[in-house]
Formats: sequence, C-alpha cells, structure tokens
Amino acid sequence: MTFTVRPARTSDVWAIRRLVEPLVQRRILLGKDTVVLFEAIQEFRVAESDEGEVLGCGALHVMWEDLGEVRTLAVVPEWLHRGVGHAIVDRLEADARALGLSRLFCLTFEVDFFRRHGFEPMAEDAVEPEVYAELVRSPDEGVAEFLDLARVKPNTLGNTRMLKLL
Repeated sequence: MTFTVRPARTSDVWAIRRLVEPLVQRRILLGKDTVVLFEAIQEFRVAESDEGEVLGCGALHVMWEDLGEVRTLAVVPEWLHRGVGHAIVDRLEADARALGLSRLFCLTFEVDFFRRHGFEPMAEDAVEPEVYAELVRSPDEGVAEFLDLARVKPNTLGNTRMLKLL
C-alpha cells in the first residue's frame, strides 16, 4: 500500500483529531480545540492511503516574515517508520519555501527525526529584539513556545526547540 500527501480538507479534521488525541494524552503534543483545527485547516497536509485513510498529518504555521513552524505532526502507529512523517515534513518544507520563508521552527521530543531533516537545537537569541517585541504580542501558543516564554514552560518540559535554515 502507498500513500500521497495532499492539502487537508475540512472533512479531514475528525481524522486529524483522532491522530493527535493519543499524543495529547501522552503530553507529546499540545491539545487543540476542534474549532482551532477547523480554523487552521489550510495549514495542514495529510498523508492519505490509496484507500482514502488518513495516515498522518502536519501543519505549517507562519510566525513572521521569514519564519514558520512545523506543528501537529502525527502518524498512525501502524505507519510509523514507513516514510509518512518524512513525506509530510518534506511537503511542509516545500510549502515554506513557496511562501518565501527561510527558517523553520519545531518544538519536539523527536530530536533525531528532525535532525535527519536538517533541524538543529535552537539558540536563545533566534530573532532580533524588534521582531521579538512583535512576536510577544501573538496569542498563539506556538509563538510563545518559540520565544520560550514562561507561560508555556509547564506544557513543554522535555521538548527541544529546533530550527532549520532553508
């Protein structure tokens, strides 16, 4: 059986929710309300089997002029280590390049996986002070994670902040 990676549709939200929920319960991913998944559906790509089953998902969230985040990456357990996650990250990276982004951020426990894609642990001063002042205004939790703000620390313990230059 093979798969393809495509833009997500609103009808995929329920499959995305099923993929993500076990990882939220294990505190691997941050939870998102269903309405937030619908609001962000255009950021998502899904891997779909030839039979139409959603096997994995991931999203690209633009944070700043040159900066995006790979988020909500999940694969059904039966398809782990079969290239699904890699294909999704490759597609998100292509999307980032098409948008004109030059850096990708992720917050992850899967350091080795993201290293294989060229991500490296992030330095503390990843943005200029003027950009930091703008980003800190964002209500988005991913931006707070990128900035390493204290308010997200309880939810991100053990994760590694990683960055890739495109």
